Amino acid sequence: MREFDHERMEVYRHALRFIRAANTIRPRFVSGRSALADQLDRASVSIALNIAEGAGEFAKREKARFYRIARRSATECAAVLDIVRELELVEGDAIRECQDQLRLIVAMLIGLVKSLERSLLDPPQPKPEPQP
Repeated sequence: MREFDHERMEVYRHALRFIRAANTIRPRFVSGRSALADQLDRASVSIALNIAEGAGEFAKREKARFYRIARRSATECAAVLDIVRELELVEGDAIRECQDQLRLIVAMLIGLVKSLERSLLDPPQPKPEPQP
């Protein structure tokens, strides 16, 4: 069975792992902080969804736009984790593991965007004429 384009992407698999890791710390949030937990859920899922949308796009400019949106969602997750750590809602080790995953995801997404943007700036090379 053929895979979807996004299923072959390492960054997508890391995004899924992050969703799982974020989901494990969510129940540790004290009651009254459900808004933070919900925000972490939405932003973490947004990372994976935007990677998938970008992978399914043909136009490089649009592809890069989806990857930039995924990166913004990842940095939003990082901010939620900063708040969670600051409010001491979850112990530091669990937060650090999630932050490490986010750093990797962000770095990979930046690489994808830069690669796509470079290819947009590079003029297409003419094909060599066949020699008689």
